Amino acid sequence: IAVVRGKSAVPCVLPASVKIETDFLTFQSRFVRSPGAKMSTVSSQDDEDTFKILIATDIHLGYLEKDPVRGNDTFVTLNEILDHAQKKEVDFVLLGGDLFHENKPSRKTIHSCLESLRKYCMGDRPIQFEILSDQAVNFQYSKFPWVNYQDRNLNISIPVFSIHGNHDDPTGADALCALDILSCAGLLNHFGRSTSVEKIDISPILLRKGRTKIALYGLGAIPDERLYRMFVNKQVTMLRPREDEDSWFNLFVIHQNRSKHGATNYIPEQFLDDFINLVVWGHEHECKIAPCQNEQQGFYVSQPGSSVVTSLSPGEAVKKHIGLLHVKGKKMKMEKIMLETVRTFYMEDIVLADHPDLFNPDNPKVTQSIQAFCMEKVEFMLDNAERERVGNPRRPEKPLIRLRVDYTGGFEPFSVHRFSQKYMDRVANPKDIIHFFRHREQKEKNDSDLNFGKLVSRPVSEGMTLRVEDLVKQYFQTAEKKVQLSLLTERGMGQAVQEFVDKEEKDAIEELVKFQLEKTQRFLKERRTDAEEEKIDEEVRKFRESRKKNTDEEDEEVLQAMTRARAHRSEDAVLVTASSDEELMDTGMKSTGDSDDGFPATLRRGRGRARGRARGARGQNSTVRGSSQRGRGSTTQESATRSRTYKPVSVPAKNMSIMDAFASLKPEASLNSSRLSEDIIDDDSDLEDISIVPSSKVNQRLSTPSSLSKRGSQSQTSRGVDFESDEAEFDPFKSTATSRRYK
Repeated sequence: IAVVRGKSAVPCVLPASVKIETDFLTFQSRFVRSPGAKMSTVSSQDDEDTFKILIATDIHLGYLEKDPVRGNDTFVTLNEILDHAQKKEVDFVLLGGDLFHENKPSRKTIHSCLESLRKYCMGDRPIQFEILSDQAVNFQYSKFPWVNYQDRNLNISIPVFSIHGNHDDPTGADALCALDILSCAGLLNHFGRSTSVEKIDISPILLRKGRTKIALYGLGAIPDERLYRMFVNKQVTMLRPREDEDSWFNLFVIHQNRSKHGATNYIPEQFLDDFINLVVWGHEHECKIAPCQNEQQGFYVSQPGSSVVTSLSPGEAVKKHIGLLHVKGKKMKMEKIMLETVRTFYMEDIVLADHPDLFNPDNPKVTQSIQAFCMEKVEFMLDNAERERVGNPRRPEKPLIRLRVDYTGGFEPFSVHRFSQKYMDRVANPKDIIHFFRHREQKEKNDSDLNFGKLVSRPVSEGMTLRVEDLVKQYFQTAEKKVQLSLLTERGMGQAVQEFVDKEEKDAIEELVKFQLEKTQRFLKERRTDAEEEKIDEEVRKFRESRKKNTDEEDEEVLQAMTRARAHRSEDAVLVTASSDEELMDTGMKSTGDSDDGFPATLRRGRGRARGRARGARGQNSTVRGSSQRGRGSTTQESATRSRTYKPVSVPAKNMSIMDAFASLKPEASLNSSRLSEDIIDDDSDLEDISIVPSSKVNQRLSTPSSLSKRGSQSQTSRGVDFESDEAEFDPFKSTATSRRYK
């Protein structure tokens, strides 16, 4: 008898005593589906409407995978989590980010993860819920934009939905992460991804099982400062179903800082919408899985914590749990499941100053006494770990022990390495057992020194709108006088830094400096200020103050500078492409026309190009020599006449200072009177370039993007001639004597 279950047919052999009945429901409760597993009877009405969701976060696969003792901890715990999901017959598994510990996990880590997902999540058990939302929107960044259990080529029994965390976030040119590999393989559904830095629209995955409907929202890890600012600016929107908004159970998964690490380096719970029923908060490793209600917004927050100890901190010492969430209608119930394969972690703090009867800093043997006291504490924790392991044989043998010793008060620490040698075979972290630290002594402040004017309470919104430009402004307002801005304004600089941080505009600050510098130079030229430093500084200060008052004009300046930065970047890309093509054509032409006329190639060009020409000209010796002889017929007078047909090329200053701008206003007659010759600049595109420089002063003034190397330019300048000829008919400076000398 072949019984169809889901998409596959399961062969079943019935005992002779079993009577085949026509009623499928009666028959369904009597046959064996697979060896060792009995088919349960038809679910009751309560189970048909109840979602069972296994919740876990921060598994950190691959953490310390090269450690001989702790290398397999994360893989063993993942198998335990998925085993619970299989035994509990959950509808799906929900992960809150940081499935992998590294952004580029090793082959061993990826292989172990694929092995576990295939072992526990693939099978013929039917899926009891359906998806109502547009999957092309929910999984728009996937090459296969649909849930994996609806794929005709796969047989999924437990779907896994996951957002990415800060450890396994998308990076690179294609913005891929390790979760995308699992998603492409059909073993995981990656959702909650957002690439925009200007606006985030969170579209839910709409699930329905019987009469229970869940709207599953997800938001992968985003830098906390950026997301904080986007929440403040109302740039984060959570979309809701149009029909029956109040009939949906709204579940939100997020991976951000929950505890406050700075002014904007966290996400306050009041930023989230109040229509949410439950928030599953990832990234925080301390286990607080029991839902806690936010009194202001009304929703509940569950913090499952990590499933592996990644830091020897007090938060990690809390027992690790995962959650089994039951949702029926708008009601929920969270069932805690303690993980049995997590390595035991005990931690204790000691303050030596609190034991004056045991430790006296003046005692010469106080260090030995402290060491003996620490050994007693470690032995006590080891005994507790051993007793806990007796009741649970699945727990790893060697525990994690951490003893933090505060030696403030004149005490001296003992050798940690020598102490750790005694526990090499009993502890999983022998090198990190003891941690000595000392509190800094704070000076007592008198009440008379307090400025009560600064203690005036500020509104909450003022502290919540702190941005990067505000930090820049505060820095310059409190900085010393020598580092104060004298030309730029704090507002413009802050906006440029904001562009650099938010939009990764790398040229934002540089282009703003150039733009405001050019504008100041034009202002000084129009005012025709005397070229005196004091008067220039005064005019610049007045001009800066006028710009600070006109904020709209300054915002327009920043916008123009950013536009010019993007335009310059595109022009630079075109110029780089064009120049590379021109160099290739120029190299090809000169490789057939250059001569072995007695001048070493390294004197004419840089090393790389000289070698290329020397190799390319080996087969052209006869032609080159003939061309060099024809060139000798030219006279010096003809060369001078030809050289005057070239117009002097002026090099625009890329970053012209204020004093240079005033220097350029002087009459050019004085400059022309001091010049003895014309400066001809090689832009590496002409076929013949002649530069006659009789004075060293002109040589210093000559600065062009030439292709001459330093060694060649120095040797030629010492003779007063900068020579390079690429044309066969024109060789005015070559003579028989010089040719023989160089040969």
